[in-house]
Amino acid sequence: MNWKKCNLSKMSVIGIDFGNEACFVAVARAGGIETIDNDYSLRATPSFVAFGERQRVLGVAAKNQAVTNLKNTIFGFKRFLGRRYDDPRVQEDVNKVPFKIMKQDNGGVGIKATYLGQEQVYTPEQLKETAENGIQAKVHDCVISVPSYFTDAERRALLDAAQIAGLHVLRLINETAAAALCYGIYKQDLPEPEDKPRNVVIVDCGHSAIQVCVCAFNKGKLKVLASTADPNLGGRNFDAALAGHFCVEFRSKYGIDPENNPRAYMRLLTEVEKLKKQMSANATKLPLGIECFMEEKDVTSSMCRADYEQICASLFQRVEVVLQKCLDDSKLGLNDIHSVEIVGGSTRIPAIKQMIEKIFRKAPSTTLNQDEAVSRGCALQCAILSPAFKVRDFQITDVQPYPIKLIWDDSLGEDGATEVFPQYHPVPFSRMLTFNRKFIVNFKNDDADPRKLKIKARVNMHGIFSICNATIYEKIENGENPEEPMETEPQVVPPAGDNPAPTNPPDSQEAGNGNTTASTEPMDNSENTDANATSADVNMEDADKKKSKKVQYKGKELPVESVTFGLSRPELDEKIMSETHMISRDRNEKDRIDSRNTLEEYVYDLREKLDMELNGFVEDSERQKLSETLTSLENWLYEDGSDEKKEIYVQKLEELKCRGDPIKERRIESEDRPRAFKEVEVTLQLARKQVDLYNSKDAKYDHIEQKEIDKVVKAIQESETWLEQTRQKFHQNYQPYMPVPVKCKEILEQRRVLESKINPILNTPKPKVEPPKEDPKASKKEDAKTKKNATEGSTTNNSEANHTPDPQAMEVE
Repeated sequence: MNWKKCNLSKMSVIGIDFGNEACFVAVARAGGIETIDNDYSLRATPSFVAFGERQRVLGVAAKNQAVTNLKNTIFGFKRFLGRRYDDPRVQEDVNKVPFKIMKQDNGGVGIKATYLGQEQVYTPEQLKETAENGIQAKVHDCVISVPSYFTDAERRALLDAAQIAGLHVLRLINETAAAALCYGIYKQDLPEPEDKPRNVVIVDCGHSAIQVCVCAFNKGKLKVLASTADPNLGGRNFDAALAGHFCVEFRSKYGIDPENNPRAYMRLLTEVEKLKKQMSANATKLPLGIECFMEEKDVTSSMCRADYEQICASLFQRVEVVLQKCLDDSKLGLNDIHSVEIVGGSTRIPAIKQMIEKIFRKAPSTTLNQDEAVSRGCALQCAILSPAFKVRDFQITDVQPYPIKLIWDDSLGEDGATEVFPQYHPVPFSRMLTFNRKFIVNFKNDDADPRKLKIKARVNMHGIFSICNATIYEKIENGENPEEPMETEPQVVPPAGDNPAPTNPPDSQEAGNGNTTASTEPMDNSENTDANATSADVNMEDADKKKSKKVQYKGKELPVESVTFGLSRPELDEKIMSETHMISRDRNEKDRIDSRNTLEEYVYDLREKLDMELNGFVEDSERQKLSETLTSLENWLYEDGSDEKKEIYVQKLEELKCRGDPIKERRIESEDRPRAFKEVEVTLQLARKQVDLYNSKDAKYDHIEQKEIDKVVKAIQESETWLEQTRQKFHQNYQPYMPVPVKCKEILEQRRVLESKINPILNTPKPKVEPPKEDPKASKKEDAKTKKNATEGSTTNNSEANHTPDPQAMEVE
């Protein structure tokens, strides 16, 4: 790929794979896409947030303390985004998590946690934060992946979460589409746009769900043909099945029930996950052991891959259903499938690979990085959309996973609704709808004629549905001169021929007893869609061309108010402010803890070195006093000073450094001093050697004047005198614990001063010697002589040529 860096210092573009178990962040750099590490040098950051008495901890740190802070460590909250508390999927997880989930006043999900000593309620949207330390730049633009099965409400909730975190989201992209982009953009052998596409299946089986899509690839673009998913089938379901098996075994074998002990059950899930990964690489029987598991009992067991596959047989059957449905929905034959690419951690399970090969008759390919492909695809999409980078364009045509209907009267059944976007309709896409009746809007002016209403419906690039605008057309009586533009209602005349053309174009839809028509426009990201409307009821051009009876209408824009499941503007502002305050508290607490740790580290370091390498650089009396101070500080840190302010720790550290740093400095000076003296001596020796070469009439220096050499000799003598006097200062009753009379940097500075005096003289280049000028008269005489010799030689040769030698005098070789 051809990347061009564009002001990365001001703006960085990233892609975020926000997973249920872990997050991956990829960044677009000048050299390509790079997955960044977190503070623990890991690419995968656990999706965990833990609340403590003074601060929040995120990621790896939060997961590491999950067992000890069980009720205040939140994880798996991606499944709660944008969902109601009464949602069956939420209810399924309520009893499976150790933290408390409650119903909010608006029917949404609330999560209780104790923070700053008080019990508070948080929404899933608040439990998200981005890290900018990995790229050392301010993050501005980003693309975030979402599961392909996410609903409109879930997508809106994720956008709210990103806004709370201070991110500018250019696009929400389906995880399967992101992986497909990561696959296709680097391929140089894709078919040309006009040729038959290459059909590739993307299988993504992660921690909580499995998603499958079929994509058609051409050079520079991809189109999603079909997409299926099971939102409740992932790696966590396999872990739960194994944990359930061992719970039954431990109840009969040890008389304990881990399912009733949240802490023990979490430890069991951790161990069975390790066992599951081991069985993916090894078919032999593998042991499971947990020390001090419950009631101070150690538990042991074992399992092989065959037993594991038997326990999870029903789950593997559900995998087969999803794979087969995607193939059927794509309407492709097995011979039309080029390859099957797998991503997601759970696709490493051998049984799932076998199921893929069984359905598609092709072994799964591991071209993509199974963990990082989605985040890298997001970063690629972000680079394409962001002005911060110029990158080869690659068009993505995704699909709407669910059909979208407009319903205005349930009592009318099909006549009271119309399907605006069917399942697998391309997105983004807009559609203009014309209604000849009052349906889903409330008119403030009851005298208005609601006979004609045009609305524009759109599914944007985030996959979110909206009504963009609405226009009502009122009938104008003859003779009126309205100020606003008018439209006319044509009387459609069928064209000549035996088979009259339909009133509506093939792309139009009719519903509501013919009183409602829906017309489509080409897929386009522009918002100006009125010009593309194809409704036969209000087609102005047809009315002008067909000389028919005209009825004039005046258009009037109507305000559109959307009531959606999501945070209102005041609620969003409140949560943004709350997040800002929490970030500030977390930062202050981190600085306080870092200051305390810095002081503690200095105390331990100085104590250890006082009796070892610093011994001799401090007087015995001072060492005794300093040791007492260190002991007192250590006790204070673990008692009264364990919870002090940052400023107190900084002050005590500065006071301690005033006593400890001079000792460390004397030791460093003692080690570096011989080297500094040696460097000055070497410089003096080289200078003396060059002077000797000059005195011996060396041609290299014969262009330098004697007075300049005298300056060099004088500078050498002054430096030698200074060096000898400095050495004497370290021999006359000097002890290592005394203040250093002359520091190493002063000694090295003396060397620099000496070189600045002598090098310009000794390195003076020799003057250039110009070649002697030629005498014009001598040149003319030489030329005449040359011509004369040439003439005489020619005469001699001719005479020799006319002379015939005696054949008997010739030698033949």
